[in-house]
Amino acid sequence: MLEHRTRIRGHERTRRDHATELTQDYAEAIAELIAQTGECRVRDLAKRFAVSHVTVNRAIARMKRDGFADTEPYAPITLTDKGKTLAEFSERRHRIVFRFLTALGVSERTASIDSEGIEHHVSEETLLLMEQFGAKQDGTKSAIL
Repeated sequence: MLEHRTRIRGHERTRRDHATELTQDYAEAIAELIAQTGECRVRDLAKRFAVSHVTVNRAIARMKRDGFADTEPYAPITLTDKGKTLAEFSERRHRIVFRFLTALGVSERTASIDSEGIEHHVSEETLLLMEQFGAKQDGTKSAIL
C-alpha cells in the first residue's frame, strides 16, 4: 500500500512541477538576458526558446498576471521581486544539477541539456545530496551546508 501512495504522490508532484516549469524557465532566461545585455525583449526570448512571438507573449502575459514579470507594449520585459526570486531559485537548481552531472562524468553539452529538465523535478532532499556530491568532487564547499 505504501508503494501505491508513494507513486501517487510522485505523480502529483510531477504534475505540479510541470505547471511551474515554463515560468521558471522564462524567469531564468529573462534574468540572464538582462544581466548579459541590459534588457530582455520578446524577440530575445523567441529566439532563445525557438518559439513564435505569440508563444512568448502568452507566456509573459501569464507571468505578468501571476506577478512574476512586468512589461508594456514595445517595452523591455522586467522581473518583479517575485520573478527575480524565482529566477534565482531556478538558476541555483540548474547550477547544482549541472555540476552534479559533470562530476559524474557527463559531458558539459549533455549535462547542459539534461539539467534543463531535471532541475524542475528533483526534490530538495535529492538536490542537497547532488550539491554535496558535486562539492566533494571538485573540492569546494556546498552553498547549502
